Amino acid sequence: MSNSTSISKPVFRIVALQFVIATGFALLAWNLGGVNKAWSAAYGGAIAVIGSLVYAMLVARGAGDAKQAFRRHFRAEMIKIFITAALFIGALVLCSSAAWVWLILGFAAATLAYWVALLAV
Repeated sequence: MSNSTSISKPVFRIVALQFVIATGFALLAWNLGGVNKAWSAAYGGAIAVIGSLVYAMLVARGAGDAKQAFRRHFRAEMIKIFITAALFIGALVLCSSAAWVWLILGFAAATLAYWVALLAV
């Protein structure tokens, strides 16, 4: 088993768990506040999941020495931050009717799920 395979499987499982929790939170928002709050929470969760998925895909590519692995993680994190910021700006520009508290809560729930899952791995 190569180093990249041993790293990539748990990372993608974490992203899948993050997706499930973001979806569950959006359903909770729908139950508590209706459709607008639900899609806002779903969009917030999607921002977190998309960033994490891109990070996982970039990190999972290839193995190497510690210096290369550090560079790959650093580059992936910078790209993840850029994508997250771009998606939030896109929401601000394109989704003026969004329930912003629920969008932020959806993002926070998905991000928290990611960090809790990392502790479990």
